[in-house]
Amino acid sequence: MTKSSLITSFNNSPRGISRWLPIISILKNYKFAYLFQDISAGLVLTAILIPAGMGYAEAAGIPAIYGLYATIVPLVAYTIFGPSRILVLGPDSALIPLISATVLPLSGGDPTKAIAIAGILSIFAGAMCIVAGLAQFGFITELLSKPIRYGYLNGIAMAILLGQTPKIFGFSVNGQNAWQEILGFIQSVQDQKTNYTSLAIGVACLVVILGLKKVAPKISGVLIAVIASTIVSSVFDLPQQTGILVVGLLPQGLPAFQIPAIAPVEFKQLLFAAFAIAVVSFTDLSLLSRTFAIRGGYRVDRNQELIALGVANIASGLFQGFAVSSSATRTPVAEAAGSKTQITGLVGAICIAILLMFAPNLLQNLPQAALSAIVISAGLSIFEIPETLRLYQLRRSEFFLSIICFAGVLSMGVIQGILAAVGLAFLAFVVDAWRPHYAVLGRVDGIKGYHDILRHPEAKRIPGLVIFRWDAPLFFANASTFSDRIVTAVMAAPTPTNWVLVAAEAVTDIDLTAADAIAELDKNLCQAGIELCFAAMKGPTKDRLKRYGLFNKLGVDSFFPTIGQGVDGYLSANQVEWHDWND
Repeated sequence: MTKSSLITSFNNSPRGISRWLPIISILKNYKFAYLFQDISAGLVLTAILIPAGMGYAEAAGIPAIYGLYATIVPLVAYTIFGPSRILVLGPDSALIPLISATVLPLSGGDPTKAIAIAGILSIFAGAMCIVAGLAQFGFITELLSKPIRYGYLNGIAMAILLGQTPKIFGFSVNGQNAWQEILGFIQSVQDQKTNYTSLAIGVACLVVILGLKKVAPKISGVLIAVIASTIVSSVFDLPQQTGILVVGLLPQGLPAFQIPAIAPVEFKQLLFAAFAIAVVSFTDLSLLSRTFAIRGGYRVDRNQELIALGVANIASGLFQGFAVSSSATRTPVAEAAGSKTQITGLVGAICIAILLMFAPNLLQNLPQAALSAIVISAGLSIFEIPETLRLYQLRRSEFFLSIICFAGVLSMGVIQGILAAVGLAFLAFVVDAWRPHYAVLGRVDGIKGYHDILRHPEAKRIPGLVIFRWDAPLFFANASTFSDRIVTAVMAAPTPTNWVLVAAEAVTDIDLTAADAIAELDKNLCQAGIELCFAAMKGPTKDRLKRYGLFNKLGVDSFFPTIGQGVDGYLSANQVEWHDWND
């Protein structure tokens, strides 16, 4: 990125009221050329949103129509408050187990109570997200490194392929993980469950979508696939003649504003469930949002994401919906269909509302195989194979971290896979900090400064002085290692040691355990007639030593602004002439 483009990107970041209502910034900078693409993508998205919303509602123990309510309202809310250019909110598979585990036991089979409980859960979770956003908790997205993002995207893409391929073949497979889904698919094919009409429709739609994307990217292959497959299915009455699965007749009606009412005794249980929903939904949304922002070359306000998610969930709960998050399957569909802004989501919401009001039977003959082909084509577009291979070539440890995230997403689920990868990343960080790089330094002819004697065997060392560099903060886990390495350096020195000068520029922190270890090291060195000194230590680190009382104990004369001044101090104190070590 050039300096001018960086400045432009910064200046275009929403400020003032546009920061809280990003829709203002979207409309202010909206280009007429985007309109057709956003509308086209919104129409395509509608075909995916309807069956997904209805299916997730039923899985949560709620009537199907409320899944569409939980789709319409959050899309509108996020269009107004959401900072991401391309992100689709709605019912999500990661939240359904949490919702159903709360709704089903408390509702006792009563649909009205189930809707009320689900609504309250959504409102509580939304309120927690807003509080977290206002408290600036969006920083947690910094834990999601590139290897984790690549592993997440590759895992999602593979999960899409595994989940949608059976539907193209005309059957469904139930599995708790990727391996079970693969085995189930193979077994179903062997049992001759394949519907060849469904397979032909799915493959044809894939060819159209991928072919047009290659030869005519401005034409929406996804929209053509939806329209053509629906017409063919209707004209030839394929659901009756061949038994292919279709979307079916939609329920009718729009959501009404309604404050859910439940017994106060259930609040405590709902709060715990709402907290879990808030954590899972934001973790999922933040990763997807950040990933698509990087792919699209724009920035996203992480705290505004929390607030937008909270508003969307509260709105969903107040309009007979349930808790929502970002969708890792529908968002790529919107991107693949050419979406440019959040207007796509608004178009999708309006289309669903129009269908529910005036034409609930319009898409009833849309084949499920066509929908699966659309989702698969979107899944193929989010694979990050070249970047993952680049990790393998340049940094194997990060490559394996990406593979672990990939495998975790497939075997355990999105959130669990991400948390496992983040946990391993932290473990790797602790291990690196536990055994950091260190070096004994010397002078090299023709090169300014002091350098690692292992990298420069020709380096000359000052008699009686060990210059020791430590390249990490000092804390409880590496304090003992620090002391051991210094003692080893003293014992390996070519001449008896009088001073140890620690090059401490990289020591950005010293905890109390490490301070006590330094005090013990100083005591042992003093008994051996060796003085411990520090060079280039940063001010904040010195301030910590002053609070611990160690700075005064070591003495102000034991701290030097630079390594060079420390060497001069040693030469002066020990009356060592320059030529004694430089010749």
